[in-house]
Amino acid sequence: MDHSSLSSSPNLRRVWDLPTRLFHWVLVLLMIGMVITGNIGGEMLQWHARMGYALLGTLVFRLIWGFVGGHWSRFVHFFPTPARVAAYVQGRHRPGHNPLGALSIFAVLVLLGMQLASGMMATDDISFNGPLNAMVSEDWADAATDWHKHLGKLLLLGWVVLHVLAIVWHKRKGHRLLPAMLHGDAQIANIYPESKDNWGRRLFALVLWLACMGLAFAYLLPLTV
Repeated sequence: MDHSSLSSSPNLRRVWDLPTRLFHWVLVLLMIGMVITGNIGGEMLQWHARMGYALLGTLVFRLIWGFVGGHWSRFVHFFPTPARVAAYVQGRHRPGHNPLGALSIFAVLVLLGMQLASGMMATDDISFNGPLNAMVSEDWADAATDWHKHLGKLLLLGWVVLHVLAIVWHKRKGHRLLPAMLHGDAQIANIYPESKDNWGRRLFALVLWLACMGLAFAYLLPLTV
């Protein structure tokens, strides 16, 4: 038997751990909820803010999980280095995010961070002020409000459209990305490691997630007018 060919043969193995998958779908739900409540306005802005705190806690969790999470969820294993970009262009694909997918991930993390920061400084000049509004000048508050309501929101919605189109494009090429983000498994060669996804790791992630959420709400909620 040719052991070299056996080691490189693809098998269904764990790529995305449960915490990473949950982050993905919680992010989807929170973004939908924030778009709806933000567009309704009025009293729904309080729920918009609470979802923002939940999004902040979730985002901080993902940033930490990018260093301690499952193998293919760690930033170091999918950061788009020149060598990885060259390998991808040459048709040598690794498990997890490809270089374009990695750039997409980093882009949405930056966009979400900017949207959260601007929202915390924003005001509707009627009944709602972001938790950090009183700590910045009126010019900063106006600029943050304008970004949050217009360009920042459009950039995020544009990212969502591109993300969906990328999923459709990959599916037409025979790479089904969505199922792997549901059950966590994909066909990967034995030469690549799996992501650890046991119940001990999941419990650790849950405690970390709850801690991030608790800190976000404990600090920001009392500051909201």
